[in-house]
Amino acid sequence: MLEELSFVKASSYRKKVLKSLMEYPKTPTQISDETKIHRNNISNTLKELKQYNIVKCINPEVRKGKLYRLTDKGNELVKNIK
Repeated sequence: MLEELSFVKASSYRKKVLKSLMEYPKTPTQISDETKIHRNNISNTLKELKQYNIVKCINPEVRKGKLYRLTDKGNELVKNIK
């Protein structure tokens, strides 16, 4: 868990994305609008977070409007970031 925590804390984008996903699942566009981070950066950040099993796409079969949520590990990390 320490490796993931340091990975998240090393990037302001990662921290903002995790905090954005605390409430409910969101699309990359919703996260982008909320955090004021460009959508391509959001997509890259989500990809990185997925590799660490911190976020999960809950509807991977759709082409547009993918929804992302925090995993249990992601929820634990958010508590430690605050």
